[in-house]
Parts: sequence; structure tokens; C-alpha cells
Amino acid sequence: MEITWLGHSCFRIKGSRTTVITDPYSPNSGYSLGKQTARVITVSHPHPEHSHLAGIGGEFRAVQGPGEYEIGGVMIIGMATFHDGEKGKARGKNTVYVIEIDELSVCHLGDLGHALTAEQAEELGNIDILLVPVGGVSTIDASGAAEVVRQLEPKIVIPMHYKTPVLKRELEPVDKFLTEMGVKEISAQPKLSVNKALLPLTTQVFLLSYWP
Repeated sequence: MEITWLGHSCFRIKGSRTTVITDPYSPNSGYSLGKQTARVITVSHPHPEHSHLAGIGGEFRAVQGPGEYEIGGVMIIGMATFHDGEKGKARGKNTVYVIEIDELSVCHLGDLGHALTAEQAEELGNIDILLVPVGGVSTIDASGAAEVVRQLEPKIVIPMHYKTPVLKRELEPVDKFLTEMGVKEISAQPKLSVNKALLPLTTQVFLLSYWP
């Protein structure tokens, strides 16, 4: 399986049989999707920076809320959460997705705005790869993200939804999260290729450079 960060909360997850794209953004975000195609698109919440389906080509199935879905040999489970720490009163709802692909469990937290309850963490189960927002402002911040990592104990953590030179909105940079996680030296890589046998024994943070 190959994971490419397309910018913001958008990833291309390419399995042996199916390609999934998460939270596609509009060009107004500052990032550019280029020409992407996918079999499945997940949308965590209906915001232009997370639900720009028109930016993806080809015939795809859009998954836009809680439930269980099986598409193209990929199992996706959507769990209802909130976009803020006030049970949705400030920013509404958010869907966390667990994507089972190529014998790996990938969890995309969307715009999660709170720590998980013990019940939610248990429901998500064993997570191999966690895609976690770290930039604060409209999601959990660096310390909140680190807390969720401790709750889920994934093998691989990939931060998302933080300030970069091209992003047009103000978020915190990724540095604070890396400090929270005790990561001192790390280089961004263009993509992550992984399979079950290559998973690290303990939690490891990977930093991806945004496409292209």
C-alpha cells in the first residue's frame, strides 16, 4: 500500500485493488489536487476544504458519514464524532473513518475537535496507521493530537491539517506536534510505502511532503 499526502487533510491511499482519497479540498485552500482519480472518496464533514468532490475524476463512490461500507474490496467504517469540544455546538459533526485496505487498518480522523472517549477508542480498534490533524484552530492542537495517539497506540502516525507555505488559512505548524511526540530530527518524504510486515514495533511518526 502507498500513501501520498495531497495537502491539508487529503491523502491518496493506493492499495493493490482500490484507490481511496480522503477529504479532497477546493483550489481556494492554496493546494492543488492536479488530476486525481479514485474508486472511493471519504468526506469527514461538508466544508469546501474537505468535500470538493468535483476535484476528483473518474467514477467513484463518495462516503460521507457514519456507517459501514464495502467498496472495491475495501472495508470502511465511519464513526460519528464532533468538530469541536462542545459536542458539535460550535462547529458541528465530524466523521472518523477506519479504512481496511491490504490487511492494514488506516484511521483518518478528519477535523476531530476533541479527545476520544474510551468507548470511541475501543470501537476504532487496533489502528496500524493514524492520519491525525495537528494544527489546532478548527481541530485538536498538537497536545490534543498527541493525546489521541496515546489513546490509539498506532504503529505509524502521519500528521495533517497544519500550516504550510501554500495553505491560505492560519493553522499551527507541525513542529509543535513533533515536539509533543519527542521527535527531534525528521525529514519529509514524498510518500509512504508499507505493508503488514514492514510496520514498526512501536509508534513511529512519518512526515510527508505535500504533493506534487
